[in-house]
Amino acid sequence: MRFLTALALTAITSASAFATPLVGQPTDGALGFQPGVTPIMEQVNDFHNILLWIIIPISVFVMGLLGWIIIRYNKKANPVPAKFSHNTLLEVVWTGIPVLILVVISFFSFPLLYMQDTIPSDPDGEIPPAEFTIKAVGYQWYWGYEYPDHGIEEFASTMIADEDLRPDQPRNLAVDQPIVIPVDTTIRLQVVAADVIHNWAMPAFGTKMDAIPGRINEAWFHVTQEGTYYGQCSELCGLRHAFMPIEVHAVSRDVFDRWVEMVAEDPYSTEAYQLIADNSAERMTRLAQLD
Repeated sequence: MRFLTALALTAITSASAFATPLVGQPTDGALGFQPGVTPIMEQVNDFHNILLWIIIPISVFVMGLLGWIIIRYNKKANPVPAKFSHNTLLEVVWTGIPVLILVVISFFSFPLLYMQDTIPSDPDGEIPPAEFTIKAVGYQWYWGYEYPDHGIEEFASTMIADEDLRPDQPRNLAVDQPIVIPVDTTIRLQVVAADVIHNWAMPAFGTKMDAIPGRINEAWFHVTQEGTYYGQCSELCGLRHAFMPIEVHAVSRDVFDRWVEMVAEDPYSTEAYQLIADNSAERMTRLAQLD
């Protein structure tokens, strides 16, 4: 009894110690997904919560069944085992019920898969059609980005070394040339690789797409909240796989248009990325004042 009480107190204390997840980046001590900022990630979260209500009873039932079998049919309690090896009704039940559970899950998973794979194209739809395309190219070990609809040539986005980080930049996630997108805009993402297989993954967007040499894969996202979002290559791609981060700044349309004008002339424009840094600082100041 004392052991169970101590275990319960430990669980309660641990649960209260979980940190509130930060938007757009990993949080030490947090539990669950990062907060979603796209329609896709919101549905991924909903699907995850539905699965929890399905898998928890299954896990409890299986653990209880195993415990009952261990206690009831061990050698001491049941020295003479039964001789039969089949039960038709039981075998039909334990095959049929899992099939029905999977059918129920499919009613939630198939629409989500279709949503992830289908880029919006209906002007009258709830989510507007894709306004422009960003092309992401995976290299060992950095990302290259191009904005073909805006005339922005490919530029390299590499991780910032520890000694060059600003206090507000997370280690192993911040890059020197982040990509910039406008909020409330549907964006098509084309992903390809120049050498080995990579993977463009952004947890807060619910986006995870393989970058394969010689093949263009497509994804999309529609960010509804300004902020800075971090991801990483999620496919083992060699020695420096862990140092291939992704940084996305979602900004207002006005700031995005000003950034595009600068980067179209010079993809490595210092003024363009200073504009984004200043915008991020102003946003953080506003959030701090609200708190």
